[in-house]
Amino acid sequence: MEIKKEMTIGEILVNKPEVAPILMEAGMHCLGCPAAQGESLEEAAMVHGMDIDSLMEKIAALA
Repeated sequence: MEIKKEMTIGEILVNKPEVAPILMEAGMHCLGCPAAQGESLEEAAMVHGMDIDSLMEKIAALA
């Protein structure tokens, strides 16, 4: 499954849980919190001051 920045954190973790360490390493430490379940990867990156393109490259490297 291809991860897209429009997907919610919850959706990503259900379908590709191996992404969790990348998100944790990037600074997204509350992956289980209610906001993370409904927040898109792009929104979460913006809130945490991360470059979404860099994060997407790291996630794509898992494939």
